[in-house]
Amino acid sequence: MLKTARIILSAAPLIALPALAAEGEFQTGITGIGPAKFLFTLAIALFLTLIFRSTANHLARFLTARIGQWRIRTALAKRSPDVLHDFILPGAYGGLAKLDHAILTAGGILCIQTKHYNGVVFGGEDEAQWTNVDGVTRRRFLNPLIQNEGRARALRKVVPDVPVANVVIFSGSVEFTTPPPKNVIHIDQLESYIAKFVFGPSKIEDWHAVWLTVNAAAMVDADTRKDFQAQLGFS
Repeated sequence: MLKTARIILSAAPLIALPALAAEGEFQTGITGIGPAKFLFTLAIALFLTLIFRSTANHLARFLTARIGQWRIRTALAKRSPDVLHDFILPGAYGGLAKLDHAILTAGGILCIQTKHYNGVVFGGEDEAQWTNVDGVTRRRFLNPLIQNEGRARALRKVVPDVPVANVVIFSGSVEFTTPPPKNVIHIDQLESYIAKFVFGPSKIEDWHAVWLTVNAAAMVDADTRKDFQAQLGFS
């Protein structure tokens, strides 16, 4: 009996070793808080980093768009007093069409769509979609020339005898991998582009009446905007 007790007592430290080892495993390591807690903390940190980065990217795009809009409005105001922004017309084939900008110049009207991107943009004149690559972010968007052509046709329907040009303006720190189509420009070129733009022949004599007609057709009320948003929801 005595001998058995001695064996049990001598083995007691050995029996305690796994428990001590396990305890030591949770008290040591990189942080001293245990592997499970450490991995959980790391996951939370990574998640917050991704959230912050996404928020920062959205904020940067928002600010770029607002600055771009301000620059475009300022440049258009310098070229002509007859400018409309962010208005809606009856669509050329039904529904509603929302136009970013329209400006009356000598010889016709420029129907302008704005795009606000950073990074690189590439796409052909006849391609249905273009691509923007900004760092690790890659996004596809509708060919703005094709998209804006429907808006230009809505404007032509209002003033059928007036030359209307489809123009797309990019703002932001954007570059094109190849020369863009002739009616696609960067905001830095806007003023000189308008000054040099040549429309086709026109028999219009009373341009003031033309612009009054456009203004009368333009819709900016809240109800029409709600109808347009509803239309987008069904498309």
